[in-house]
Amino acid sequence: MASTLTSSPTSKAPALQLGKYSLGMGDRFAHEAEAQLRACQLALDAGVRITPVWNKSNREHTIIGSRPESVRAAAEAAVQKAGWKSGFHIDADHVNLNTVDNFLAASDFFTIDVADAIGKPVSQTDTVAFIQRHPELLHPIRLTGTGNGPLTIPGQAAEAAVHKFLFAVREAGKTYRHILEKKGSTPFITEVSMDETDSPQTPAELLIILAALSDEGVPVQTIAPKFTGRFNKGVDYVGDVAKFEAEFRADIAVIARAIEMYGLPPTLKLSLHSGSDKFSIYAPINRALRDFDAGIHVKTAGTTWLEELIGLAEAGGDGLALAKEIYAEAFAHREELCVPYATVIDVDASKLPAPSQVAKWTSEQYTSALRHDPASPHYNRSLRQLLHVGFKVAAKMGDRYLRLLQECRGPIARNVTANLFERHVKPIFLQQ
Repeated sequence: MASTLTSSPTSKAPALQLGKYSLGMGDRFAHEAEAQLRACQLALDAGVRITPVWNKSNREHTIIGSRPESVRAAAEAAVQKAGWKSGFHIDADHVNLNTVDNFLAASDFFTIDVADAIGKPVSQTDTVAFIQRHPELLHPIRLTGTGNGPLTIPGQAAEAAVHKFLFAVREAGKTYRHILEKKGSTPFITEVSMDETDSPQTPAELLIILAALSDEGVPVQTIAPKFTGRFNKGVDYVGDVAKFEAEFRADIAVIARAIEMYGLPPTLKLSLHSGSDKFSIYAPINRALRDFDAGIHVKTAGTTWLEELIGLAEAGGDGLALAKEIYAEAFAHREELCVPYATVIDVDASKLPAPSQVAKWTSEQYTSALRHDPASPHYNRSLRQLLHVGFKVAAKMGDRYLRLLQECRGPIARNVTANLFERHVKPIFLQQ
């Protein structure tokens, strides 16, 4: 794997340098790496280098019954077959101190998730000590490119932010140092994730978080805050697009300033989680990246699994029959499937067609309901979200499901590549 080493002032060991643009690609069943990589090849042909990052969480591995080594094996096979020379990474997604050890051997990218630690208090002594260590936070901070003037953080707001986030940042530091100790001189990339929480972080809070990460010696290269609005799985952004754009641009400016102020890695950039299918905010993201000459990491998560279902349905015959069976099982178990994802899905049960109705559908009816085409009158947002979390149904089918993935390889691969390149890579990364 071709990678560049850079020395980070906050790290005891060399760190891998993540490319300016990177795409986190979930692959539930480790069968679509070649088709996913093809989207990055098409981007390179168009003049934009995007680093593929294959990611899978501990929860996914537990549900599927897979191991982190399977993600690396699938990625390496795809890279070798395609002759890809531009580097790639394997992301231990949403790990913490309790789950990271299983990923140490196979991963070179670690998404440290500390959202559950947000709000856990630290002492008033620690809060005051942090503010005293960072008096610069209480003075106007110049941000370039926002058009809003300097960032000002009132003293009480600074203390409240430290009180809210310092414990979480310290947990990130513990996990980072554990990875560093275990991997020794083997370099890796560090992301810190705070997106799976109730309230979005403001740009001021993001700056305080980055200052605290610097204090902890974490050479963070990607940071995943929670943005305003809802980022539901597999469907479009729900919220005020103009407000998101202003916040996104301010966050980019804050990151650029934090790199200067705190010696954080120059490759530090925003990470957009649940980034798949957020069509309405791709144009604002594209504008901001160009205006600021900034990078981004986008995680597309379970979109590939849905493209597998679309490919199966397109194939007809046994593929379509299996896609219908998966829907029927997901419908029957919809409550237990949806509960773990309650904060990131919005399924309207009244909009779900009965399995008996779906059983009569043609390939075109099934794919039209599932494919994310908001202009289509047949697109069913609730059905798509239910199937997004319904990969557990396919996991229980084991070899039966995997065998049909192989038999229907053509239409599946075509849909996986087209979805990533046409609907995601083009509007986010390419010239508009």
